[in-house]
Amino acid sequence: MSTTSLPIPIVDLFAGPGGLGEGFSSLKNGNAFQIAVSAEKDPIAHQTLRLRAFYRLICSSRPGKLGDYYRFCNGQTEIPYSDETEDLWHKAGKEAMCIEIGSVDGNAALDTSIHTALDKRESEQHPWVLIGGPPCQAYSLVGRARNKGKADYKAEDDHRHFLYREYLRIIQNYQPDIFVMENVKGILSSTINGHKIFHEILKDLANPDAALGSTQKGQCYRIVSLVSNQAFCDGDDPNKFDLTKYIIRAEDYGIPQARHRVILLGIREDRYKDKLLKLTRQGTVSVKDAIGELPPLRSLLSKEKDSNTLWEELVGKELQRLAEAASRSDDAVKNLAPHLQKISENIGLVLTTGNVRLPRKPDSTGKTGHDYLDKWLLDSHLNVWLNHETRGHRIDDLGRYGYAATFASVHRRSPKGHKEFNLPRLAPAHKNWESGKFSDRFRVQIKDNPSTTITSHISKDGHYFIHYDPIQCRSLTVREAARLQTFPDNYFFQGGRTQQYHQVGNAVPPLLANQIAEIVYNTLITLDI
Repeated sequence: MSTTSLPIPIVDLFAGPGGLGEGFSSLKNGNAFQIAVSAEKDPIAHQTLRLRAFYRLICSSRPGKLGDYYRFCNGQTEIPYSDETEDLWHKAGKEAMCIEIGSVDGNAALDTSIHTALDKRESEQHPWVLIGGPPCQAYSLVGRARNKGKADYKAEDDHRHFLYREYLRIIQNYQPDIFVMENVKGILSSTINGHKIFHEILKDLANPDAALGSTQKGQCYRIVSLVSNQAFCDGDDPNKFDLTKYIIRAEDYGIPQARHRVILLGIREDRYKDKLLKLTRQGTVSVKDAIGELPPLRSLLSKEKDSNTLWEELVGKELQRLAEAASRSDDAVKNLAPHLQKISENIGLVLTTGNVRLPRKPDSTGKTGHDYLDKWLLDSHLNVWLNHETRGHRIDDLGRYGYAATFASVHRRSPKGHKEFNLPRLAPAHKNWESGKFSDRFRVQIKDNPSTTITSHISKDGHYFIHYDPIQCRSLTVREAARLQTFPDNYFFQGGRTQQYHQVGNAVPPLLANQIAEIVYNTLITLDI
């Protein structure tokens, strides 16, 4: 591929806030790939997607005007553009589309935008890449468990199972040189009418024309693993493949999170070559590495009129009560008593609740101890920490958070279920609490390990995402979750806090996407086209 044809156009479907696209568009300082079209149906996630598209456009075409973006982030202006960059804001609105893929109007708008983007290529030999992943709720283990509880639920009628066919339609119609498709690990075991849906997806992706009943003979694809030498092609039997080799364990590649996802690299058969590069394993990054140098915050009170004084009084009393109860216990919990007592006495050391734009202090560096991660995350143009504010919790839950974080600091693991939540008034009011189904109901993110998977459920409550520091006694903020997902600090999530959490939890870690982008780029530049 001629270097004069760079950057390579990207079409990003089901884009969310843009995590996958961020990884691709950031490669080689934005000179390798350029997002031509991105599509997301959620209007709030789309606001974030458009804002990031605007940031990229300024970086690439008018870097001298980046001050407009930073003045907005720093709270100095109410809109992200000025008279001199308003045209780029409108251009970002055309690039980042708010449409429902699969609807008549959405597909028509998407097709028009893709046609326009591909027509701008130097020639039909100029490669382009399709990225994205259909919504995963129908495939995830949690989603399937919820669906089983619905009396009238039929998997074969759930349109979410078949949104990948919209992705397939784009592959079949426009024949990208490479596509990258991401989904949850649960897709491997998801079935419809007794058939594994992933087997059908592999066969469909390998031969889109046959899958969509087309009589034409277009391109077939080799479906490649990014972590092994496995490659599936048209005519292969999925039963003879170890499909777990399509799973990427993010924590093995420098991401501070144990996120296991199926990621497929589809290469057009006429572009395929043996000996493709694979992801390179990297050292482990812990939760503390990622978020330990962010400003410490206290939680909010959700049922009382919040104030520093009242928070210190109520949380301190709750932890002191637990310390006294632990001291009277006869089991392993007894050794927590002095730790809980000490924390109850120091609970007032952190009395800031944060803000959407929390002013930075000179000693608040945010550094991680990993040079490559600092280079990826940090931005000296920011005078604030974006999206770093706590949410409110009931006082009884705050007692559980403080207890769980204390337990984790002593035992280096999160307490499990009712047997380790056996102090008076510590158990939540769940009738099935002792069934064993809620053993991880209150889960601390252990500071010396990668975090557990950041999911969209973080938008519902913080019980699964408790900060490791007992003195802060809270769940993770949006910025902390974003750090664990490796979103750069200058990535500004729009909407209310719940919507921000949802966007972060559904995204692909941008730094992992960046590593995948490098493999895609190196594959394309070796092609003789």
